[in-house]
Amino acid sequence: MAGPHKRDTRQDPERTVRSHARPRREHVERNSPHNTPGKQRSTNESSERQYRETPERRERREGREKRTSRQTPDQSPQHRRRSPERRRRQDPTTYTSSEKSSNPLSLDSLAKLDAYNEKQSRRPQENERLLAAKEKDRGHERRQKGRVVSGRVVKDKSRHRRHTEHNREKRRVISGPLAEEGYVRKRGGYIAEDNGKKRFGRKFWLFVISVVLLLVILIPVGVYVSRKHGGGKDSSGGGSSDDGADPANENLKGVDENDIPSTAKNTYLDPFTWYDTTDFNVTYTDETVGGLSVMGLNTAWDDGTQANENVPPLNKEWIYGTMPIRGVNIGGWLSIEPFITPSLFKSYKSNQGIIDEYTLTKELGPQKAAKMLEKHYAKFIQEDDFKQIQAAGFDHVRISYAYWAVTTYPGDPYVPKTSWRYLLRAIEYCRKYGLRVNLDLHALPGSQNGWNHSGRQGAIGWLNGTDGDSNAQRSLDIHTQLSTFFAQPRYKNVIAIYGLANEPKMIALPTSVVLDWETKAAAIVRKSGMQQYLVVGDGFLGLSKWKGQLSGVQNVILDVHQYTIFNKNQINFSHQKKIQYACQGWTDQMKQSNNAITGFGPTICGEWSQADTDCAVFLNNVNTGSRWEGTLPTSDPTTSVTTPHCPPNSGTCSCEKANADPSAYSDEYKQWLMMYAEAQMASFETGWGWFYWTWVTESAPQWSWKAGMAAGTLPKKTWQRDFNCTADIPDFADLPETY
Repeated sequence: MAGPHKRDTRQDPERTVRSHARPRREHVERNSPHNTPGKQRSTNESSERQYRETPERRERREGREKRTSRQTPDQSPQHRRRSPERRRRQDPTTYTSSEKSSNPLSLDSLAKLDAYNEKQSRRPQENERLLAAKEKDRGHERRQKGRVVSGRVVKDKSRHRRHTEHNREKRRVISGPLAEEGYVRKRGGYIAEDNGKKRFGRKFWLFVISVVLLLVILIPVGVYVSRKHGGGKDSSGGGSSDDGADPANENLKGVDENDIPSTAKNTYLDPFTWYDTTDFNVTYTDETVGGLSVMGLNTAWDDGTQANENVPPLNKEWIYGTMPIRGVNIGGWLSIEPFITPSLFKSYKSNQGIIDEYTLTKELGPQKAAKMLEKHYAKFIQEDDFKQIQAAGFDHVRISYAYWAVTTYPGDPYVPKTSWRYLLRAIEYCRKYGLRVNLDLHALPGSQNGWNHSGRQGAIGWLNGTDGDSNAQRSLDIHTQLSTFFAQPRYKNVIAIYGLANEPKMIALPTSVVLDWETKAAAIVRKSGMQQYLVVGDGFLGLSKWKGQLSGVQNVILDVHQYTIFNKNQINFSHQKKIQYACQGWTDQMKQSNNAITGFGPTICGEWSQADTDCAVFLNNVNTGSRWEGTLPTSDPTTSVTTPHCPPNSGTCSCEKANADPSAYSDEYKQWLMMYAEAQMASFETGWGWFYWTWVTESAPQWSWKAGMAAGTLPKKTWQRDFNCTADIPDFADLPETY
């Protein structure tokens, strides 16, 4: 076969040696008369030339010499049995395999024999020394082959100094040469091929076991600490959008995906794309009412449930104005508010400008935003929350939602329509527990106040600016759809109050323009067939400014939101004065407004809390400071606060203790928080009632009824109170004004 693998024996010394390694057998007796000295010398020279020792023969000889070294000292070479081949190598004189010499030796032969024997007697010791050195070198080479550092075999400098620089470089190549030396490629580098030897010692396995045990201990501890500090249910009793396992969605098992039309697949009408199908009807339907889908609704309902023993069931009349509303908001859920769910915003740097739902969804993009927000909808508020709300003594729930539950417009990054399904399910949960619903449209096209909870922080684009009129009409169109849908008989009893617009900023908008829009919106709702009470916000004008307004609209309630902490002239009230203001100032305002002769008429407080600072994270917008510490500069000098506004002469203002876990509160502070909350409830019940803001937060306990109730700073039942503004108010002298 032609090619580089064919070897020419004529040019190969090794091949030549092998062809002459075994001399032909000559039956010539040593010292035979026929062997003349000249002829013998010639024969010896010929044999010596023929017997050029090859590496293979040398290795075999060394092995035999090793065995020779094990013989006892009295065993001379003459007494050892030797093969004819061996005798020919050891003696230049040839022997036959069967004949022995019986002739006497000459003096010259005897001298040579003595010299030969002396040499042979020294050979075992030399062989032992050579074999020991060779074995040491072989052991070192085996150890060297087992060393792998970052995929490279470490060179043994001491062993390879005699090699050329070229040979050293060849050892570094991770390729064929290493494979020939017994190295195989594994994940992460090259290692020596298994030769039956132990590659890992006891210390290695002790190290591995120690690492595993350490991980077993640290991982559960890390999960626990993470959850305690905001990763799951936090210490304030709040919730997180990422709590618990994913929904099982068992009700999809009986549904065939082929029943979903191709035009509906991968849309909001496809239940196989829903993150959560719990308590939803997953039978496909394209039915709509008012252009809004009924997909997910179950056909049956029951309005016979009673929230508690103090109120009538849903199918019985509630006498408003006589029976106070005791309700709670579900905020920050279907309309994101950063201070309620700061976890949605904390991962972004301040220079990224992620400050509201608009910038958040724009940053995430349609797919990521849809995935993230639906998971938030599914987990932040669940059926158990409504069960707990009922158990706490509430009878009404104000559910905030945004216009993108209905539709979106060009340029909107919001997730469209997904929250609509969760809104409908929430209403059904309220029905199940006998809770009446106040529907609160919290965000309108263009933003009605420019605050982050309206969807987009910044300029007001509703009834104002270039797109003001367009957004005004869009808002009316949304109410047309909503009121048509909720005019269905199934919502007659469970929806008690219908809001037109949350907190329109009437101190920045023309009052007449806002009132005109509200009049049109009310007419649309009535035309659709809804007879529930309508709600309009006071617009921060003050309750006294509403006397005689919207007199042509029937069954309308004025909604006021009362806080001391957003007013730099009230946040510095002492603990005693804050309770006094609730009992006197707000009570007087509520009584005056609630009387149609002296004020607007039916009035409720739609939002309030027991917080006495504005220190909660992101409360005043993402990555901004507080009035309490004087770190809230704004472009408007009437609202900018650059000096601390905690109570005067009370020391250094700090938010550290204000944001502490409720478990760190002193008994005196807990007593004050309870009294402050009870004072506000008593005040607002001089009108039509109240809604606490809000039911649950991730990390702001003074804004969470659930957390306050768990901490003992809010009553276990809304009607069980120890203070109603008729008793004296303590001065709380032992309670530091800055905690």
